[in-house]
Amino acid sequence: MNFRHRSYQSELLDRPDIPFEDIRRNMQELNFINTWLGGHAITVTGVKALVERLQSAPAADVLAKVASTAEASAKAVTICEIGCGGGDNLAAIQKWCKKKNIPVAFIGIDINRHCIDVASKRALANTQLIHSDYKDARLEKQPDIIFSSLFCHHFSDREMVKQLQWMKSNARVGFFINDLHRHKVAYYSIKVLTKLFSNSYLVKHDAPLSVARGFTKEEWLQFFNFAGISNFSIEWKWAFRWLVVYRNADPVNMKPE
Repeated sequence: MNFRHRSYQSELLDRPDIPFEDIRRNMQELNFINTWLGGHAITVTGVKALVERLQSAPAADVLAKVASTAEASAKAVTICEIGCGGGDNLAAIQKWCKKKNIPVAFIGIDINRHCIDVASKRALANTQLIHSDYKDARLEKQPDIIFSSLFCHHFSDREMVKQLQWMKSNARVGFFINDLHRHKVAYYSIKVLTKLFSNSYLVKHDAPLSVARGFTKEEWLQFFNFAGISNFSIEWKWAFRWLVVYRNADPVNMKPE
């Protein structure tokens, strides 16, 4: 296996003919992996960075100011996930926001109807789920924050540049990405772990391939350069993840438009 360049072998999950029960099992195992290998924690870190960006204050303090000046139905931070899958990332964010007393509204977008069906069965409050390609989704209001997790590696380099531009254009405050670092240790580790512990043929096939389709820091820098976007950060996170955060250079006030 050559890790110098990205793999463009297709993942099974990207096929349109995968049965619902197989996708459901895949979503369950991905939730487990994200929980125990720190994926959800990285997503929450991305949310926190952008919430604090709104007024350069601790997240809870910022939201407390909003709560005192806006109606409950309008004061929530709107967070949109593209490629939301089974909704496990949104559930992790909801748990954190509830703990911090942060009012939040969610938008989850996924092109796979089965994924939307799985997400709809979660107890996600104040959530709109949209079955659509993210580029074609009709958003009723502009999200404050847009993010993706384990989504970008499904796309070509050219598509990634366009995706960054779309996220920048549609997010009021900023966006973040949680995705995989292409590395041989990550590849062979997840290959062994899924072979030993996974009951999903989708996870066994797609998890190592996802790493092979992942990114290096240099590739992220190139994507942002081609997209014409500055004011971003790239941080390596355990276990072999990148947290990429774009911050609007002129962040909007938290008060609703």
